[in-house]
Amino acid sequence: MNQEKLIPYYGPDGRSLGFRTVEAAKRLLAGGYVRPSYGRKGHLKAIWLICEDGSNPVQGHANTGTHYSFIEALEHGRCWKLRRLDRSDEDGVPFTTRGVFLQVVTDCLVK
Repeated sequence: MNQEKLIPYYGPDGRSLGFRTVEAAKRLLAGGYVRPSYGRKGHLKAIWLICEDGSNPVQGHANTGTHYSFIEALEHGRCWKLRRLDRSDEDGVPFTTRGVFLQVVTDCLVK
């Protein structure tokens, strides 16, 4: 078969379930068994099996969280700056990872 006429088929967890023809993919879409992923020009790029609870297997946005690096504007130009990892745990007790980090560095230097 021609590779261009095959659509990737993924499970809700992201693992590959093989390929389906365009016709088979359209039948699965019409039956409501899968969710589509379209390319920027509107072409069908992949199909995703729906989760057991009926939720959408394709994330609509990126995961949010702490960004540990960011671009900082300096007088000589832009550069990357790293944020400190000294934070609080779930109970609000402050902790530091500096000791563990330094131990790993010294272990790497010794060996």
